[in-house]
Amino acid sequence: MILTDSHCHLAMVENADATLEAARRAGVGGFIVPSTMLEDVEPVVALSSRNHDVWGAVGFHPHEARDFDEAAEKVVREAALGERIVAIGEIGLDYHYMHSPRETQKDVLRRQLSIAKELRLPVIIHNRESSEDLLSILSSEEARGTRGVLHSFTEGWEVARALVEKELFISFSGIITFKTAETLRDVARRLPRESVLIETDSPFLAPVPHRGKPNEPALVIEIAKLLGSLWGVSVEEVARVTTSNFERAFGVKIPE
Repeated sequence: MILTDSHCHLAMVENADATLEAARRAGVGGFIVPSTMLEDVEPVVALSSRNHDVWGAVGFHPHEARDFDEAAEKVVREAALGERIVAIGEIGLDYHYMHSPRETQKDVLRRQLSIAKELRLPVIIHNRESSEDLLSILSSEEARGTRGVLHSFTEGWEVARALVEKELFISFSGIITFKTAETLRDVARRLPRESVLIETDSPFLAPVPHRGKPNEPALVIEIAKLLGSLWGVSVEEVARVTTSNFERAFGVKIPE
C-alpha cells in the first residue's frame, strides 16, 4: 500500500528530513510541497531536488498576494522550470482574513494561472469564502484549460460539482475528520473517486484523533481511513485510487 500527501508544507518545518522518514515508515510514498511566498521558493526547490519521492510547487498564497511584484513573478516563473517542480501553487483566493486586498488577490491569481498555462503545469488552488469569484475566474476565457487541484476542500456539493466539471481534482485534508464536517463528508460520498486526492496540509489541520498537535504527512492515513469508511472500501483501495489520481494530477510516477 502506497499513500500520498498531495499538500504538505515541509518548507515550514525545521525537521523536514526526519518528518519525511516518519511518513515513509507509515507508508507514504509521494509528497507535494508547495510554496506560499517568496521565502519558501528556494527551500521547496531544495527539498524536492534532494528527495526522490518529493515534488515541489511554486506560487504565492492569497495572503501574500500584496507582495507578488514583477521581481517575485520572475522568481516563480524561473523556479517553475525546475525538473522537480510540477505545479504552480499554492495560489487562490481567501476572503476570510483579507491579508491582501480582494482585487489584488484576483489579479495575482490570474497572473499565476497565466504562468501555469504558459508552462503547461497544473495549479494548486486555495479557496476560502471566495467560491463565487474563484469559479468566475476559472470559467473565464483566460483560464480555459486550467487543470489542477482544489486543496483542503471545504465547500459544499454544488461547488465541488462545478470544479469536477472543469476536470479539477478535489483534495481532502484532516478537516473531513472533524465532528462538524458532515457536509464535507457528504461531498466525499458523492464525488467520482477518480477526482479525489488526500493531503495533510501539515503542519496545520491535524486530523482526528490528533487534533491540537502539529500535523505531519504520516497522518494522511487518517484521511484515507475516513474515506474508506465513507466509500465502504478498504484503506488499501483508497490508497490505490488516490495514489493513481496523484500521479495523473501532477504527471509523476511514484518510485517503487
